[in-house]
Amino acid sequence: MIQVSMTVNGIQESHAVSPRTLLVNYLRDHCGLTGSNIGCDTTQCGCCTIHMDGRAVKSCTMLAVQAEGADIITIEGLGRPGALHPLQAAFRKHHALQCGYCTSGMIMQGVDIIRRGRAGSEAQIRHELEGNICRCTGYQGIVDAISEVAQEAPESCAGPK
Repeated sequence: MIQVSMTVNGIQESHAVSPRTLLVNYLRDHCGLTGSNIGCDTTQCGCCTIHMDGRAVKSCTMLAVQAEGADIITIEGLGRPGALHPLQAAFRKHHALQCGYCTSGMIMQGVDIIRRGRAGSEAQIRHELEGNICRCTGYQGIVDAISEVAQEAPESCAGPK
């Protein structure tokens, strides 16, 4: 077992884990944060997307030990009931979810797209979303939500570049 410590949604977390523990499992099993889903274990679907040190990463193919000392933000740290992040509110407004399985990863990727200034057009947003798969919505609502926030509240996605 190895002791792994990181800041998760502003809270210092430290847990003893097997060296082979995936970051997504660390977050779900040791931190109790189940918003990041496990869809493929191969970085194909993006359901596990989180922010690590200000960048979107897929937590299903990272080991927890690789995140030692990192600052992690999960979907649970982005907004909360009654005070949704603008992108969460836009997803609701544009019906950008159906089953919800991919939603946390899509929102986390969407925040990163806006933060990096990569939401200039529908085609650019779709290109930036290529590593995140939704099997239900057809993507139009997702693209519309990201586009709206990029135009109306880009500062809500600010962070390190």
